[in-house]
Amino acid sequence: MITVNCRDVPSLKSPLAIFTSDRVGAIPALKINEFVLSSIEDEDIDPAEVIQAIKIFLESIAIDKHFAVIRKEDTISVVSIDDYNLEIKSGPTDQFFSCVHCGHVTPYEPVHNTHMKIHYL
Repeated sequence: MITVNCRDVPSLKSPLAIFTSDRVGAIPALKINEFVLSSIEDEDIDPAEVIQAIKIFLESIAIDKHFAVIRKEDTISVVSIDDYNLEIKSGPTDQFFSCVHCGHVTPYEPVHNTHMKIHYL
């Protein structure tokens, strides 16, 4: 299990969690200022792959020069280098619903509720 600290990039926590989990093949669990990646199988997640995925994500939105990705044991932090402030877009909230059974992630609560029902049939 790997924890990714997103205190310096709170508006990017959810999209970063989705991108990173898809890239490394893990299940994300969102927390207040961080997200946790759990392996799908019994294999450990390679922290180097997680760091690479985070760097690719930051490059894709052209802010990679403003942030460093630092690893300390099983925690990876995205840290602002030059006090760069991300502009938070107004609009829909950055809330996602995650299935505790299989990791299915959706921004829509009705879809999440329907999905949860399949685990109890």
